[in-house]
Order: sequence, then structure tokens, then C-alpha cells
Amino acid sequence: MLIGELSRRTGVSTRLLRYYEEQGLLHPERDGNGYRRYRRESVERVARIRELLDAGLPTETIRDFLPCAENGPEPSGCARYTDMLDSHRFRLARDIAELQRRHAALTAYADTLRSG
Repeated sequence: MLIGELSRRTGVSTRLLRYYEEQGLLHPERDGNGYRRYRRESVERVARIRELLDAGLPTETIRDFLPCAENGPEPSGCARYTDMLDSHRFRLARDIAELQRRHAALTAYADTLRSG
């Protein structure tokens, strides 16, 4: 399929699909005229890329991690990503705790203003 069709099927702009290619996340074939040709599996790959980006992973990490996310853990290379995912989860938990602290502080200020 051409890039426009992949864009329609995934809801991801052609500009963003080209960016994914630049980042090494997508690997289309090229026609003789230079047009990108994507395999059917690219639809699922784009969905997986979006999920991982939405989870907060940077494209560099996704590029390395994507084969494990698509093919399941392999003893030779995917186990090391458990630590990386745990590290990202720890940072998210820390950020959430900080946001909750800020929320509580703002709530206390708002309550003070309302009662005063």
C-alpha cells in the first residue's frame, strides 16, 4: 500500500509516517519511481508505535524495543528491556506523586480563599 492508504488506515498523517521512517521505526520498500510501499503488517506496526509513544517512550527506545513488542520476548535480546520499562514506570509513578502533591497544595489554597 502507498503512504496515503497507510495514513488513512492508521489515522496517522503522512508527515508523521515519514518521520517514523526517518527514526528507523518503519521500513517501506521503494518502487522504481521512488514511491513508498508498505506491507499490510505496517498498519499494526504503526498502532504499536503509537501505543509506545503514548506510554511515554522516546522513538530511540521504541526503535530498539519494537521487535520485542511485536514478536514477544526472546531469551537472547528482549529481557534487558524489562529494566528499561521498569525505569520508565518508576519515573511515571514519581511524576504522578509530584502532580498529586501539587494538586493537594492548590486545593488547599483554593479552600483557604473560599473560606476567607
